[in-house]
Amino acid sequence: MASRLRGRTDVTCHRVHVGSRTEEFQELRPLLFSLAYRLLGSVAEAEDAVQEAWLRYETTPTRPRSPKAFLSAVVTRISIDVLRSARVRREQYVGEWLPEPLLTDPYEDPARSAELADSVSMAALLLLERLSPLERAVFVLREVFAFDFADVAAAVGRSEGACRQLLVRARDHVHSGRPRFEVDRQAREVLAARFFDAFRDGDVEGLRDVLAADVQLVGDAGGKAPALARIVVGADKVARLLATAFPRLARLDATLEQCEVNGQPGAMLRDREGKVAYLLALDMVDGRIQTVRSLGNPDKLGHLGPVADAWALRREFINVPRD
Repeated sequence: MASRLRGRTDVTCHRVHVGSRTEEFQELRPLLFSLAYRLLGSVAEAEDAVQEAWLRYETTPTRPRSPKAFLSAVVTRISIDVLRSARVRREQYVGEWLPEPLLTDPYEDPARSAELADSVSMAALLLLERLSPLERAVFVLREVFAFDFADVAAAVGRSEGACRQLLVRARDHVHSGRPRFEVDRQAREVLAARFFDAFRDGDVEGLRDVLAADVQLVGDAGGKAPALARIVVGADKVARLLATAFPRLARLDATLEQCEVNGQPGAMLRDREGKVAYLLALDMVDGRIQTVRSLGNPDKLGHLGPVADAWALRREFINVPRD
C-alpha cells in the first residue's frame, strides 16, 4: 500500500511540474514566435520552431533557471539551422521572394515598441536577408529584443566578444539600408485610404498623386500564381497598371479588405467566395508610397484563411472587357 501511495505521489508531483512548465511556455509563446518570425520571415516556420522548442523544454530533465533564456536559445538555434538550409531554397525560388505576411504581432513590449514595429516590416525583413544566419540572430536578439550579451552568446554558441563583432557587421549592413517609413500613423492611414480609393476606382491620376516618382511594384507568387514578370518602376507605369486591375476584378465580385500587414498599411484581395487571392503591402516614405508589394504565393497565404484559385481568377479576368 505504501508503495502504491508513493507511486501516486510521484505522478502527482510530475503533473504539477509539467503543468507549471506549460504555463511558463504559454506565457513566453508570443515572444518566442515574434523572435522566430523575425529570424525566419515565415509564419509557418516560426510556428514549427516554437513547437519544437516546447517539445525540447517539456522533455528537459532539469528545470532551467531562466525559461525565457532557455527557450529563446532553443528557438534561435533551430532558426539558425533552418536559415542555413533555406538559403539554397531561396536561391532557386521562382521570381521575387517576399516574407510571409504577418497581420498581428502577438508580442508587445511598450519599452521596445519602436524597435518591434520597425523590425517586423517587409522592408526590414528583406534587409535582414542580407545577413548571415549568425549575424541575423545576434542582431535580432540584441537590437530588437534587448537580450544581454551573455544570453545572446549562449543562444548562438559564440563568445560575447565574437557576438559583439557579429553585431557590428550586422548593424553596418542593416543601418545602411534602413527604410525611412512614414512615422505618423494618422498620415499613413490617410495616404493608404487615398491609394486604395484610387485603386478601387481605377483612377490613374489619383494613384499617381500618392506614388513616389521612383515607386516600385513588386510581385511574389513563387511560380504558383499569376504574377508580374519583373519589378515595375515609376509612378506612371505603376499607376496605369494598378488602375486597370481592380475595376475589372470588381466585376468578378472580388473585394478589397484593408488591413495592417507587417505593421504597415495593406489589404487583402478576396474572390467572390471570400477566399484570399492576393495580399498588398505598402511602404510609405516622405508622404508618398515608395513600394507596393503584391503577394500571391498560396503557400504564404494559407495562414490567413482559405486561399483562392488565382489561376482560375486570372482566366476570368482576361475575359472581362476594359472600360
